[in-house]
Amino acid sequence: MAQLWGGRFVGETDRTAYDFNASIGFDKRLFYEDIEGSRAHVAMLAKEGILTQGECGLILQGLTDIQEDVSSGKLEIDDTCEDIHSFVEARLTERIGDTGKKLHTGRSRNDQVALDMKLYTRKRVLRTDELLNDLLSVLLAVMEENLDTYMPGFTHLQKAQPITLAHHYGAYFEMFRRDRQRMADIYRRMNYCPLGAGALAGTTYPLNREYTASLLGFAGPTSNSMDSVSDRDYLIEFLAALSTVMMHLSRFCEEIIIWNSNEYQFVEIDDAYSTGSSIMPQKKNPDIAELVRGKTGRVYGALTALLTIMKGIPLAYNKDMQEDKELSFDAMDTVENCLVLFTGMLRTMKFRKERMATSAMNGFTNATDAADYLVGKGVPFRDAHAIVGRLVLYCVEKNTSIEKLSLEELRSVSGQFEEDIYEAVSLKTCVEKRLTLGAPGPEQMKRAIAEGRSYLEEGTLQEQIGGIQNLQVTTHPDILAKSVETINEFGGETNE
Repeated sequence: MAQLWGGRFVGETDRTAYDFNASIGFDKRLFYEDIEGSRAHVAMLAKEGILTQGECGLILQGLTDIQEDVSSGKLEIDDTCEDIHSFVEARLTERIGDTGKKLHTGRSRNDQVALDMKLYTRKRVLRTDELLNDLLSVLLAVMEENLDTYMPGFTHLQKAQPITLAHHYGAYFEMFRRDRQRMADIYRRMNYCPLGAGALAGTTYPLNREYTASLLGFAGPTSNSMDSVSDRDYLIEFLAALSTVMMHLSRFCEEIIIWNSNEYQFVEIDDAYSTGSSIMPQKKNPDIAELVRGKTGRVYGALTALLTIMKGIPLAYNKDMQEDKELSFDAMDTVENCLVLFTGMLRTMKFRKERMATSAMNGFTNATDAADYLVGKGVPFRDAHAIVGRLVLYCVEKNTSIEKLSLEELRSVSGQFEEDIYEAVSLKTCVEKRLTLGAPGPEQMKRAIAEGRSYLEEGTLQEQIGGIQNLQVTTHPDILAKSVETINEFGGETNE
């Protein structure tokens, strides 16, 4: 149970206290980022003459071997180590001897874990952006296919005005587009490298922080060493953005659950995303939508927990900050799983278009258009509003709808009604007359779809920024290339 910090201590740490303090159980997820950061750090140390080129080559080769062995399953991460940093350094020293002890030169676990978490979070931001992009593609495809699929639009969960399915999906397109924009904002703001900040006050070694940052694909080094090791703003921002993603998913799921009900029957969820009942054979439950809705609270909890953890912490690093990882990992996993499943559910969901159109007609969604018709005949809007209100009351009493009333019935309420009222209050006319920017009219929707298609053609954030690894790639190309060059040149020999 040797620790990296054991020199100061004489007595053994209490086993329970050691386990309580250890983070290897969850920060082993940062293994590849720890290797990646160590490669860049060692390359910088050699460039600045702090390590010899031979020492650099030997350490790089050792790190590569450890990574390959863990990846292949030949080497298991030892849960008895205090943290992932201790594991990597211990295995390196076992394999290459005392040269491995030089890995940590000019570095603290404070700036090391800050780097690892930033590298890891950066990848997850890119992955979330990619999944949001996939969802937007599905939404846009549905919009393109449903320009004339009429349905009721709602306020207060009551039928309000006729819209199209394309218009309804377009609202969610805008929500998830903003979510992607938040990913880009977070990425650019967090993309500064904390390595070289040391424990909190930098180091006396002549580190080249700009070089390390460039190797790791950062825009540059962080500006203040105390802030570097104690900053969790980027995580809070990411969790806040993920909470917003989940809020949007939850709203959409709530509507799908309603649409899937026997009372609405607007949609049919594919069997792949539904479950049945253990006792009621007729049931087909929207469990995936319900679970996504439920897991929203889980992600909210992670955000609230991290805000609470950080609210009373003085500068600089405190052990409280170790609590950022488990809840953040869980939130990231939850959102990614929800996006994958929700997108699949949406892609395979079928729409009952006739049922949707009938619902729009039966809910007086054309009442506003009937009032507008009277305004066109010279009736003041407030009077027209009252006239149509009386018509609706009449229809409710007769269990009918405005377009089904005879012209005689209509004229008994207002003499301004003519035969052209029936065309004026048809679903097609009600939708097509709405021509303002952002409205459901076909010309505006075609414009919105074209703009959405152009937006998606810009590519994912990964494609836009270039050069940054995704979740499957564990080493920045520049670091890997420089590592290979160094190893080949010096053959792992030391210059001692």
